[in-house]
Amino acid sequence: MGDGLADLIVQDVVKRFGRVTALDGMSFEVREGEFYCLLGPSSAGKTTMLRAISGLEQLDGGRILFGGRDMAAAPIQGRGIAMIFQTFALYPHLTVRANFAYPLERAGVPAQEIRTRVGEVAELLRVGHTLDRLPSTLSGGEQQRVAIGRALVRRPQLLLLDEPLTNLDAKLRHDTRAEFKRLHRELGMTMLYATPDQLEALTMGQRVGVMQAGRVVQVDTPRSLYAAPQDTYVAGMVGSPAINLVPGTIRRRDGGFAVDLPFGTLPADAWRIHLSGGEPVLFGVRPHDVLLGHHPTRGPGFTATVHLTEPLGDVTLLDLDVNGAAMKMALPEERALGLGPGTPIEVTLSAADVHLFHAETGVRIA
Repeated sequence: MGDGLADLIVQDVVKRFGRVTALDGMSFEVREGEFYCLLGPSSAGKTTMLRAISGLEQLDGGRILFGGRDMAAAPIQGRGIAMIFQTFALYPHLTVRANFAYPLERAGVPAQEIRTRVGEVAELLRVGHTLDRLPSTLSGGEQQRVAIGRALVRRPQLLLLDEPLTNLDAKLRHDTRAEFKRLHRELGMTMLYATPDQLEALTMGQRVGVMQAGRVVQVDTPRSLYAAPQDTYVAGMVGSPAINLVPGTIRRRDGGFAVDLPFGTLPADAWRIHLSGGEPVLFGVRPHDVLLGHHPTRGPGFTATVHLTEPLGDVTLLDLDVNGAAMKMALPEERALGLGPGTPIEVTLSAADVHLFHAETGVRIA
């Protein structure tokens, strides 16, 4: 699923609100049956993009094609698209049953068909016991499932989800992520999910488009985005805790190259075809790739001092001082026991997992 032809094609889309350009040449493609995530901060233009696809915003430039049809002139009701918003947007005076039925009644669906569809959706989302209750009597998770059901009852070909977990607590967010993946698997529907949360994007998206200032700047599988971010922006957006970025300088050494860092020198021959020597770089290593102890077969080792510990459940995040350079390290909780502030430790940087970026442009050196 998700490996077929493009179902949704967004080409060079521009949308302005006065002097503000919300979408600035936005382009990406979603395959038929794919669960595709748009990942970006709150100002990136995610909601505007979804509203444009659904027909709630008119474009200032570019095209949106869905199922081979240009959406520019298509009426909102006939697009085969449904959208779930950040707020549940349920009708408070209507029962759950009536909330489900309302869009079908407006579309002129026969009463018997409405009863059948409402029953199917209620069973799929496990909210059959709530059908005769008002939304105000439901839990947050039940309200979320009703909002999903009101979209699904229309049997859309494309489901747009705009930060749908924002108003849920941590456990419900986790449970609802699993619910969306189950629905996608069972329905085989094309889904486009917008979120500022990299955990949501990486755990649910078959592919992820990373957004910056109204554009998609990189599209790939979650694993590839993590392993090969194209620049420091993507590297910072993908992965938690955030990647360590340390300034350094490339220099020639013994016929090869090395990178001088505040805490020592590392070989840089793996990047030699892209280097000339003397250029400033940013050295990137993820906290999970800073290893405790001396492991000469894994990479170079250094002495560090623990500055601060942050217990995060089964993982503890350590803020380190490595010869004046700040660096974060992630350890399993049991391995971090006893490593309090001021403790000197030996660390190894996993050489196979480090990155170099141009200091001025932030672009990754391959």
